[in-house]
Amino acid sequence: MSRLPCNNRGFTLVEVLIALFLTIVAVLGTLALISPGWKMAAKSDYLGRASGILYERLVMEEARILNPCNAVTTGGLNEITVFASGQETAQPGDVPFKVSTTITNPATNVWQVRVQVSWPPLNPTGSITESLIVTRQEGFRTPGGC
Repeated sequence: MSRLPCNNRGFTLVEVLIALFLTIVAVLGTLALISPGWKMAAKSDYLGRASGILYERLVMEEARILNPCNAVTTGGLNEITVFASGQETAQPGDVPFKVSTTITNPATNVWQVRVQVSWPPLNPTGSITESLIVTRQEGFRTPGGC
């Protein structure tokens, strides 16, 4: 026989209340993270789309400047609106991005292209900017001459 007393009483009311309190705190803590999580997911989505648009615009301007046959105008170009879908008009769920391109000529045969992509309808301060230095190269001349 065992000398240890057998306790068959179960849970006490204090233990149940503590467990219930801890469960409620955990659930409320998890619910409090949902809203910031959605905001962060939306921000990362906009940043990803904007960086794709920015990269595409930089590559397009670089290819245009590399070709000695193309004339390069310096200064700020008009702002254009680009939709995330890539279509001319907004599609359902599309987001408009404003793209500003500025080209400067810091030296002979050297251009600096600066592109800024912003999405003001959703976030007044949301924008990304990148610049690129481009020089003319004969290897990019249009076949057959200008």
